[in-house]
Amino acid sequence: ILTTRQQFTNCKLRVFTLANRKDELDSETRKMATMLAKFRIEFSSVVVIPDVTKPASEASRARLDSMLASLPVGAIKDDEMLENKEKTNRHLRLSELLQTHSKDSELIFLTLPMPRKGRVSAPLYLAWLDIMTDNLPPTLLIRGNQSSVLTFYS
Repeated sequence: ILTTRQQFTNCKLRVFTLANRKDELDSETRKMATMLAKFRIEFSSVVVIPDVTKPASEASRARLDSMLASLPVGAIKDDEMLENKEKTNRHLRLSELLQTHSKDSELIFLTLPMPRKGRVSAPLYLAWLDIMTDNLPPTLLIRGNQSSVLTFYS
């Protein structure tokens, strides 16, 4: 649909997905390419990113700390930060990966992280979104309802 607009006619679709295990990179790449082909989605490349769980850089952590320091005192409790340490690291890493792979894109489509009511406060969730989309080209955040809406016949 986007390629019908003059601004996006010559744009290429690059698909990035995250791998659960490093030893399945080729398999995950083939699966994603097959799925895109079944839905007749033209793409220029599929990149499976394996290292999303590695620790985020100190610069990313400092950016988040600076952002959180500007919030009112007590907006995010220390125990909430501790409880969501892994998720926070994941979002910081995603931010780094987006900067690395997509900073020169025309448009980015990004799946929203699922907000967990009662587990993540609004200020922390919004800080994650802010840090992931900071200094990026226009970014469209997409969230589904966890129901599959695409079907295909094999």
